[in-house]
Amino acid sequence: MAALSMPILSALNSTGCKTALRLSTLAVLLIVLGILSGCTPNDPYRPEEKNQSIFYTTFGERPKHLDPARSYSSDEYAFIGVIYEPPLQYHYLDRPYRLIPLTVESVPIPAYYDKKGKQLSDNSPASKVDRAVYEIKLKHGLKYQPHPAFATDSTGAPLYRNMTEGELHAIREIKDFKETDTREATSDDYIRQIKRLADPSVESPVLPILEKYILGLKEYSESLRAELEEIRAIRREAKGASYNQMLDERSNPIRFDYDKYELPGVKRIDDYTYKIILSTKYPQFIYWLAMPFFSPMPKEALDFYAQRTLIEKNIVLDRFPIGTGPYMMDTYNPNMEMVLKVNPNFHGETYPSTGEPSDLENGLFKDAGKELPLTGKLVFKLEKEAIPRWNKFLQGYYDNSGINSESFDQAVSMSATGQAELTAAMRDKKITLKTAVQPTTMYMSFNMLDGLVGGYTEKQQKLRQAISIALDYEEFIEIFNNGRGIAAMSPLPPGIFGRREGRAGVNPYVYDWDTVKGRPIRKSIEDAKQLLAEAGYKGGRAPDGRPLKITFDNAWTGPDFTPMINWYVKRLKLLGIQLENRTTDYNRFREKVMKGNFQLLFWGWNADYPDPENFMFLLAGHNGKVKFQGENTANYANPRYDALFKKMENMSNTLERLKIIDEMTLILQKDAPWVWGYHRVAFGLYHSWVENVKSNAMANNTMKYIRIGVPERNSARSSWNSPVLWPIAVLVLLFAAISIPAIVAIRRKRGG
Repeated sequence: MAALSMPILSALNSTGCKTALRLSTLAVLLIVLGILSGCTPNDPYRPEEKNQSIFYTTFGERPKHLDPARSYSSDEYAFIGVIYEPPLQYHYLDRPYRLIPLTVESVPIPAYYDKKGKQLSDNSPASKVDRAVYEIKLKHGLKYQPHPAFATDSTGAPLYRNMTEGELHAIREIKDFKETDTREATSDDYIRQIKRLADPSVESPVLPILEKYILGLKEYSESLRAELEEIRAIRREAKGASYNQMLDERSNPIRFDYDKYELPGVKRIDDYTYKIILSTKYPQFIYWLAMPFFSPMPKEALDFYAQRTLIEKNIVLDRFPIGTGPYMMDTYNPNMEMVLKVNPNFHGETYPSTGEPSDLENGLFKDAGKELPLTGKLVFKLEKEAIPRWNKFLQGYYDNSGINSESFDQAVSMSATGQAELTAAMRDKKITLKTAVQPTTMYMSFNMLDGLVGGYTEKQQKLRQAISIALDYEEFIEIFNNGRGIAAMSPLPPGIFGRREGRAGVNPYVYDWDTVKGRPIRKSIEDAKQLLAEAGYKGGRAPDGRPLKITFDNAWTGPDFTPMINWYVKRLKLLGIQLENRTTDYNRFREKVMKGNFQLLFWGWNADYPDPENFMFLLAGHNGKVKFQGENTANYANPRYDALFKKMENMSNTLERLKIIDEMTLILQKDAPWVWGYHRVAFGLYHSWVENVKSNAMANNTMKYIRIGVPERNSARSSWNSPVLWPIAVLVLLFAAISIPAIVAIRRKRGG
């Protein structure tokens, strides 16, 4: 390389100090810019979403079923409740809960007939009713969401049928299909869905219940099961004994012609009218018409999703619903997010203009009469961990949040009167708290078939009553639920007809009534010990001197459950009873329950509909878990209770029904097949920009009423997540302090 000329070297020497200063300044600026980029709010959403009307919330695990004939989980109902539309829905604001039309002209009123076909009065007893007929008239214009199942070619033939693997190469989900279409929902679609409930390949969880009421449904389902076995036999013979039958039915599903067999309990009248006929009087059936099981199902969807190539890509009805509701699935990615967007074909509905008196002062009528839905998109983010979810809520990135035990004290404090109040930190953010007693009963179930804790003698009753006193659920609620619960007196939670409040509702075998304080007081441990002695177990020992041991089965495998298990052990130790914990995985636990291989276990029930029958049937003898595979986990069977239940179950809510429930309740309290546990109280937090929030434990389509104040949310997010700049100023000064001595040293060197 040639030597540098002297003029250039001279220029470099004369500008050396300036160059060093510039380089130092440049370094500082680059570092500051890097820090600023790191301090930019960590917004997890796309920039184009900033000004959109989107409700952001979370889910904890992937939904197992989004097929309305199969889904029976509240987590799944969060999605399908706004996609599918049964005939009826619950009024959003009215209390008590009230059914109103959704896709029908009016709420159907059953007509009752005797065996001779003579119409009976509405108050006729169930014993005289041979048929109950519900005529259902659909609204016109109920169009399905845009879907490739409806797309046709120029000849009217389905566009996407018998698709090859090559044609599906770039298809991963429904929105990847280029062509879509729609059509109007008809009575045939509603009838088809009812028949699907009997399809053995669908395995609907409600079929055993509905078989008891819908005329001929049991025989219809038996015909389909017989046909299924015939088809399976043919396939086994064709493929050989070693053929993997499950795999065969997964990739080549068995299809039934639902019209091959007669179902007398469902009759088509015309395109917009059909009848459902019950074999007895069952007033509670009207509630079933508000559940997704009775939503319409188009034949085009079943044909579309039956294609082997789609099934192998896991593009199935259980993942990609097709409905007439206000929203439709836009993104199905259960490992990250689920996105629902507005169905452009939605038939239209308006926000309610009536409700409770308090709804006006709570601002719940601001949108009265406006077209639903009020939010353009619903985004569900997968959050398995509670802490990240809570932090993102506090940053404003989630619009609502539950409250777990770790964040409870940060969010809520209890007043001197025991009322839940938001902490100052929450109030500063204008966060609101919504509380509501859930129609849920959590309980400890004795196995009434067991020789020790079961049975119906007075001594066996007193043993269970003693244990019921010792398991102090007021204490349990405070320790493990942060006070979010109400100790139960019977199976019936608040808000359900037949539940008595105050002194009339107290369980006299577990509580005394404090006339001064006007509330129930749990009987003392000394009372429980006395009952235990009268049962033959004084001091917790059998007559032969051996200690009384009771096993406790549960599926509480996580470490978080250890304190809870220890609490149960400690409480019964106060009576001298040794509680032996038997924790197993959930599958093994369910097997024990099914076979009655337990003495004591923890269970719970969430209401399907707001009627006492839906709780009292949990202890009906014909519903025993071991003998009849029902929901009676205690295997309780009291002839008097069963007779009263049979009389009560099909009655309307009259004074006579109330008296029967009172007697049934007293029988249960004395027999004590359950430790009555508690009713959960739900706590929900919402940011101030989330409008029209009211807890509705029965409805599953409430998100269509929510409105988001987008400008307020943007302002809050910006304020709560703005970068902290003071460390940058310190860093600039630090670099300046480092750079100045270097510059001075260079100048001295030049001067020397």
